[in-house]
Amino acid sequence: MRPIRRQIMTGTLKLFDLMLMVVSFGVATMPILAKVGPVSFEQFLEIRIKLQNFIVFFALLWLWHLIFVALRLYDSMRLASRKAECVDVIKATSLGSLLLLLSSFVIGFHMVTPGFVAVFWVFSTCAAVTIRLVLRTWLRRVRTHGGDSRNMLIIGSNRRAIEFAQMIESRPELGYRITGFVDDEWRGADELRQRGWTLVCNFQHLHEYLRRNVVDEVVLAVPLRSFHDLASDIAATCEQQGIILRVLSDLFNLKSKRLAAENFEESVCVTHFTSIEEGWPVVIKRALDFSISLVLLVAIAPILLLTAILIKLTSPGAVLFMQKRIGLNKRVFHIYKFRTMVVDAEQKLQEVEHLNEASGAVFKIKNDPRLTPIGKFLRKTSIDELPQLFNVLVGNMSLVGPRPLQLRDYELLTEAREDWQRCRFSVRPGITCLWQVSGRSSLSFNKWMELDLQYIRTWSLWLDFQILARTIPAVLRGSGAA
Repeated sequence: MRPIRRQIMTGTLKLFDLMLMVVSFGVATMPILAKVGPVSFEQFLEIRIKLQNFIVFFALLWLWHLIFVALRLYDSMRLASRKAECVDVIKATSLGSLLLLLSSFVIGFHMVTPGFVAVFWVFSTCAAVTIRLVLRTWLRRVRTHGGDSRNMLIIGSNRRAIEFAQMIESRPELGYRITGFVDDEWRGADELRQRGWTLVCNFQHLHEYLRRNVVDEVVLAVPLRSFHDLASDIAATCEQQGIILRVLSDLFNLKSKRLAAENFEESVCVTHFTSIEEGWPVVIKRALDFSISLVLLVAIAPILLLTAILIKLTSPGAVLFMQKRIGLNKRVFHIYKFRTMVVDAEQKLQEVEHLNEASGAVFKIKNDPRLTPIGKFLRKTSIDELPQLFNVLVGNMSLVGPRPLQLRDYELLTEAREDWQRCRFSVRPGITCLWQVSGRSSLSFNKWMELDLQYIRTWSLWLDFQILARTIPAVLRGSGAA
């Protein structure tokens, strides 16, 4: 798309999103007005609106715009999937609605109730998703029929380059037209021609070809280690001529595919993410952790007090049990739990270590002789875990994440072949996890670690919500608790 057309479309979309918030706010007030009853024109003119409310509303409007910009909803979505764009829109409207709700508590918007915010979120989300799907459908139809097309030149003619070209040609709605390949003559060039593509020039004549032909994007598909000088020269040429350069490269053949280009002052780095501690979803995750843990601690305060009294009455010793655990990036922190064992349980560990029923670097006994009279019940119902909400509140833990290992268990991970298990320390530990809702102590240690790795690789906010939803029935059943 030409720059001027792109600017007009982006500006229109930004204006639509701002108007959307205003209209959504109006729609959300309709149920309230319906309860009040019909208002005459004279009564409407007599309504007094405070200057403070105007300022707050425009501040929220500005924040709404910033959220959409931060989630890159005005960038080109040519290569993004429908699902990815819809998810980003839902994230934006959800975060905007959350800010609206928080502002109502802080400033005192009596009209902005949870029901008001729910209507606001539903309408704004549906409208924003719908307009973007309509726009995407129209653009894809235009591109399928040859409009808004971009000429793409692929550097290299190896297997990876051919597979990439096949993918591009199978997706005409993306609007790319492959003008050809650049490579020196070699035996693989025959396969290229058999598939109907051509070598437009060799590496030596690439500069001249770029000067004299219409090329919008160049895709670099040669091995960077073997063609480093050539790749650098091509990148410099593309920069000089204002041509977009894409590098088709899996540098290290790692399982995780999350890469991003980042600036460190004057240096540009390609960052390979192996954890989930980056981006807006993580900010939302932390905000939810803080909010939910705070609300839960207030709501279950009577249960916490009653449990503390019962522990104090049934066995000597402190109510809370504090223990060092391994947290994010192997940082040590103190975990809080209700005490379920006798006071000198740590000293008696060696006496019962031979009764360990778990495999791997973990210690579990179903009927631990060190349990207090009420301790077994607290563990069976997972009530002993509730004080960990304080860990979540201060940021040592999350509601959902791999369970934090004890120092003893961590030190047993000594063999190099067990290093893959250490990936679990790249994320914040949690109160519940996939292991917790999949059998807990009835699963082997290796299976536990595999589930943690699966969680890290497939993490999303939706996965966290699913695990939280599955945690309640798992706790009620007491499945695998020890």
